[in-house]
Amino acid sequence: MNYIIKQIFTIIFFLSFSITLAYAKALKVIVLGDSLIAGYGLLEKDGFVSQLQQKMNTYNIKVKLINGGVSGETSSGLFNRLEWILEEKFDGVIISIGANDALRGINPKITSENIKNTLSHLKKINMPAMLIGMKAPNNLGNEYVSDFNEIYPMLAKVYEASFYPFFLKDVALVPSLNQNDMIHPNKYGVKKIVNNIYPYFLSFLKNLKHN
Repeated sequence: MNYIIKQIFTIIFFLSFSITLAYAKALKVIVLGDSLIAGYGLLEKDGFVSQLQQKMNTYNIKVKLINGGVSGETSSGLFNRLEWILEEKFDGVIISIGANDALRGINPKITSENIKNTLSHLKKINMPAMLIGMKAPNNLGNEYVSDFNEIYPMLAKVYEASFYPFFLKDVALVPSLNQNDMIHPNKYGVKKIVNNIYPYFLSFLKNLKHN
């Protein structure tokens, strides 16, 4: 019974919040990342940013999402272009980076430092951030996997960023949800990702203010 009551209150919260956003001025949020964000191998309408935008539009939530994904991007590349990106005004930033770091076997300490610098800069300029976690492939060894995977929850906590633990949750290594390379999700995998992230994204939005 307590579980049912909790679920009811959760639904009421998100419905009331969605209604509030529907009547507000559109927020502008950029999504930074690699090919998983850029939409590698997909039509533009089937990519992560487009599908998340479509879901926002369905519920009349006034948010304009900007696709800042670059195929092949690493954590160092993202940090190096951050100030240039932020010459344009945004109300919030979503960061999903690190998959290429892991695939290339980059030292997790380097990845951690780059993401730390990125979040530190955003906090310094009072830019709300949402960090989406990534996980290293198991074939890189237990030590590497452990060191890499702990980067995201640790830094999200330190820099008080909104946090979603794993971009590819329920999608990684599922053949029907991935393209032939088994790295990049297909449009059905992206839909699953969007549905998983949606409540976390709504929670992030409620803390944003117009710049």
